[in-house]
Amino acid sequence: MVDFKKYLLGTTIVMGLAAVGAPVWAQSQPQSETADAASAESDPGVIDDIVVVGSRLRRDTFNSPSPIQVVTREEATLAGFASVTDVLQSTAVTQGTSQINNAYGGYVTDGGPGANTLSLRGLGATRTLVLLNGRRVAPAGSRGSVGSADLNVLPTAMIERVEILKDGASSLYGSDAVAGVVNIVTRNDLDGVTVEGQYNAPLDASGAGDQTRLSIVAGTHGDRWSLSGSAEYYNREELTLGDREFARCPIDNYIDGTDYIDPMTGRSKCWSLNAGGVTVNTIGTSNIAGVAADGAVGTVFNRWRPNTAVTTGLTGFEGVGNTATNTNVRDTFDPDMLNQSLISPVEVATLYLQGSYDLQALGNAEVYGEFLYNQRKSSQTGYRQLALDYAVGSPLIPANLAGSVFSPGDLGLNLGQAVGVRAFIGYGNDTSSQTVDFTKSVAGIRGDFLPLDGWHYDVSASYTKSDSTYSSPQFLIDRLQNSLDVVSNGAGGFSCANLAAGCVAAPAINNQTLAGDLPADWLNYVMADVVGTTVYDEAVLSASIDGDLFTMPAGVVRGFVGAEYREMSIDDTPGIDMQTSNVYNYSSSAVTRGDDSVWEVFGEVEVPLLRDQPFAENLTLSASGRYTNYDSYGDDTTYKLGLVYTPVDFVTFRGSYGTSYRAPALFEQFVGATTGFLGTSFDPCNNYGDAGADPIVAANCASQGLAPDFQQTSGVTVVTKGGADAGLEAETSTNLTVGMVLQPTLPDAWGELAFAVDYYEIEVENGVDRLGASGVLDRCYSSASADFAAGNGYCALVDRDGTSNALTVDDSYLNLATDVVHGIDYTLRYRKPVGPGTALINLGVTQMLERHSTLSADDPVYDEVGTIGTPEFTATADVSYAWDQWRVHYGVEWISATGYDDYYLKNYGYTLAELGYDAEVGSYATQNVSVRYEADDWAVTAGIRNLTNETGGLVSAGVVDMVGNVPLYSGYDYVGRTAFINLSKSF
Repeated sequence: MVDFKKYLLGTTIVMGLAAVGAPVWAQSQPQSETADAASAESDPGVIDDIVVVGSRLRRDTFNSPSPIQVVTREEATLAGFASVTDVLQSTAVTQGTSQINNAYGGYVTDGGPGANTLSLRGLGATRTLVLLNGRRVAPAGSRGSVGSADLNVLPTAMIERVEILKDGASSLYGSDAVAGVVNIVTRNDLDGVTVEGQYNAPLDASGAGDQTRLSIVAGTHGDRWSLSGSAEYYNREELTLGDREFARCPIDNYIDGTDYIDPMTGRSKCWSLNAGGVTVNTIGTSNIAGVAADGAVGTVFNRWRPNTAVTTGLTGFEGVGNTATNTNVRDTFDPDMLNQSLISPVEVATLYLQGSYDLQALGNAEVYGEFLYNQRKSSQTGYRQLALDYAVGSPLIPANLAGSVFSPGDLGLNLGQAVGVRAFIGYGNDTSSQTVDFTKSVAGIRGDFLPLDGWHYDVSASYTKSDSTYSSPQFLIDRLQNSLDVVSNGAGGFSCANLAAGCVAAPAINNQTLAGDLPADWLNYVMADVVGTTVYDEAVLSASIDGDLFTMPAGVVRGFVGAEYREMSIDDTPGIDMQTSNVYNYSSSAVTRGDDSVWEVFGEVEVPLLRDQPFAENLTLSASGRYTNYDSYGDDTTYKLGLVYTPVDFVTFRGSYGTSYRAPALFEQFVGATTGFLGTSFDPCNNYGDAGADPIVAANCASQGLAPDFQQTSGVTVVTKGGADAGLEAETSTNLTVGMVLQPTLPDAWGELAFAVDYYEIEVENGVDRLGASGVLDRCYSSASADFAAGNGYCALVDRDGTSNALTVDDSYLNLATDVVHGIDYTLRYRKPVGPGTALINLGVTQMLERHSTLSADDPVYDEVGTIGTPEFTATADVSYAWDQWRVHYGVEWISATGYDDYYLKNYGYTLAELGYDAEVGSYATQNVSVRYEADDWAVTAGIRNLTNETGGLVSAGVVDMVGNVPLYSGYDYVGRTAFINLSKSF
């Protein structure tokens, strides 16, 4: 376990470790704090044994068989990050793979809206373990899919550094450490008080999106005790779609010139139905003769919008839809759409305390404790369309529409009557909110294990609880039904046929209703805040001993033995209307409730085989193993072997191979059935008869009786549920990493150089995951005709309603046959004295070689490398120069070009470009600059992030989820050019 005292070594050790393993800017230090590993190790009075992520052993050397990246506090500040969340989700840490961040407020995500998670190697947040001072950070969030650490809970003000192991380590840390481990190390050398403030101000966002962080950090100590802690407040203001120019006018953006041209402007239509708009200010009827709107074709229509100038045909309306008219003739934009959250707002308050007391007994024992309290208040502004169904014969329908029967077999919202007229209304904005209270308490004792000379023990217990309340305003189906069932009130108005519960009659169909000008008393009746609660708790008891086993000619053999018991439970109770599916056109959820427990024993040993021999300066073997026994999934064993070989002092080879075993998270086992929706554009059969369409897809769509010009009018329903009842199994994986480190000794005038290259591969068998509804649809409709007809493979997860043609996709948790990622990391670090100071250059490059998932063993492999969200190359670089009390910094984060043409050509034999879609985005790079001045007791850092205001490449609507015409992708900076300043003062 982590020995807090040993962290007093600070950045000297960090730099020694970083020189052989850590990429990018995060390892750089000002000249006054820099020392390499060799010079640090030469003075045993300076270096004490420490524990660093990737091993449970205390070491006084820093050779590791696995690459480790270190992010220091100062470098995070120089880069302009206002929170540890921003640091961990940066390209420098994630290598450009997609993360759940604050741009996903309108989506159903694990942890609920507002949660920020970390996924290393793109393998998902449940396969990345987050530690705080070497101990697990339990999941936090809202709704039923809480299963990963929420980065919002971490105490930014107290962080000394972040250690990142990008290598599987389940035998060392247990479940979740499949793709890697992140360890947050807090400051414990505090003596005094430091006040700090940071302000980030976007310069191209109309004054929105500001970030503010205020903190106070303090510490004191006596002869036998120490106490330190922090209190901080973080606030991020909302950034809306209307605040950023690139998001205000999404268009179809087809490269073949087939964008719908708006007759009102003569240009491509903003917010078309393909580009994120919805039908508003429109009614649906049976076929009626009337006057065509601009752009509409024919004289008979079934979609209409108000036009008081029309006095013939359907008086007061013009036709905007029939089988011959482009659906985008309809109104698809409401100014309220621009009020939707692009980056959702949040307020976070965090309190952190840590302390220790020397007992001077029980082996020089020290009792210690930690307490973390965090509260997150987050919200998201959305936009709602309201579709009201007026029954045949309803007195709310005007006389000239009394004969309409919109959907003979569809009762819609009506009680026993078919839909006569359907009104598509732009309701406007609504706001969902979450409050999450997170507490973590740790108590422990550590000291010398007296029965064994030179051994140490550590026993600790912790309890963590995440308690959240989430709320969203919802239209209630039963109240909508009652309000639409009306009779005349005898005074020229209407009242509900059933007046129970204060029923208020729905508004009649007229221009005001269709425009979204709805009566307040009716809205108060049919809408309600639906409130749910989520509680996730985790208790952990752990014990360990470690020390020197014996001495060999090459050095001391060190060992570690530990045991841990952990139990966890989840209880998510959605509002009753969510549970009973009484919410209209919104996701519904069932109760998620379950628990699990696990006990484990584990050990590690490090054996120096050779040292200071010809062509063997160092040869060290490490091994670890773990026995795991879950209450839910039984037992298994995992192991990891590592080797470090230094034939000569400037070349080191390193490698490791290990296995992992991960029982499904509680939400993967027990999450109650949850429904969500995708847009109509995700139906693979839309206009499948177009030239260039995939012939296999076309044949499968035709076999379902769909016309070649079929256009889906219903959203795609997506159902997600836990897999425990369906036989969900635990997953296993293997992890291989091999690398080389070069540290040549250069003449003093040439400076110091370190270069590392590491190949990694992670292969998950029986992986627990969801494919994503769009992926299921694409793979189903691309199946061979016999499999499609029989409903085999992915098609077993898809259902198309025989009457409405609406699609339902089962995107529940299941066991994937394989989940694979291979790649190479390259790291370069160069430091050189220049003039009065020191220049430091860091470069990190990651090349992803392979990334794919398959559902069954005989499925074809579709390599995703190079697609949006899975770039082949990412790179980060920084140059800094430090002298006296000054430091200047320049950094770059770069992502290679991505897209889908090569993917489709390789897997399906055609490109999306052939179909008229722009599915390619160019490379993307952001730059940041800063300067820092540090006096004895105060410091100031100022700079600009995203210097050139990059937002991401444009693609056609419908290729991927979009923000404007930019892909929804965490690698893009939607906030834009941002100035920042950080001030700190110590007392």
